[in-house]
Amino acid sequence: MSVERHSQAVRASDRDRDEVLVRLHTAFAEGRLSEAELDERIDVTLAARTHGQLRAVAADLPATGAPRVAPEGSDRAPAGRFQLAYKGSVKRAGRWRLPERFTVAVYKGTGLLDLRAAELDGQVTTLRVLAYKSTVEIIVPPGIRVETDGVGVSAEVHGVPPADAPVVHIRGYAYKGAIEAKDRIRRA
Repeated sequence: MSVERHSQAVRASDRDRDEVLVRLHTAFAEGRLSEAELDERIDVTLAARTHGQLRAVAADLPATGAPRVAPEGSDRAPAGRFQLAYKGSVKRAGRWRLPERFTVAVYKGTGLLDLRAAELDGQVTTLRVLAYKSTVEIIVPPGIRVETDGVGVSAEVHGVPPADAPVVHIRGYAYKGAIEAKDRIRRA
């Protein structure tokens, strides 16, 4: 048996499957995979028994840590549009700038996005949130219109915002977790 065929047949561990799941969720958060593609590939990953099967699942995706191509006419890609937590947490609070498109991916951890003092770059802000076995909480200030879609996304926002209110559109996918948008923090 050749070395390459042997490495294809080596049994995959839970950690190997977890690494591929993080890669898939990152690709989803970057817009490389649709929700349907992500669901399909998660099923294949969880059923994979060998390294060869795992490699096939993500063969068309960039390698983890691959350099990103900057848009034409710029010296570098824009910063501050993506946050990832792997078995940890993401927290943004206080005064910070929120770009029109912002992505958060949390794998087996927690996330808090407190927008009450955030400076919104546009009238419509799109938050793409992925919570894999995680909870991501989004706190919005009064007077913001919140729109949600996806799986495992809920919103509890009180009052009626004015017609010209800024919009925060939350597109989310929670697998064995939750994405919660609210305008009040519950005290324990």
